Amino acid sequence: MLNVNLNNPIEIRTAGMQALKDALGPVGMVRFIQQYDLGHGDYTREKQDEPDVDLNEIDVMLRKKMLL
Repeated sequence: MLNVNLNNPIEIRTAGMQALKDALGPVGMVRFIQQYDLGHGDYTREKQDEPDVDLNEIDVMLRKKMLL
């Protein structure tokens, strides 16, 4: 067991990250941490605020972008 000062949040975080890295490897550590990322914003409200775009409009927008 590591000698970690449990009253120091920086030491706890550092030891935890090291334990994850040792157990899962760097890629596994990142994937594990990403599971706890809640993101930001309010998807439901933003989705309702945005107008629906049909496929023809998307096609026109993409073609305009390719011409730039």
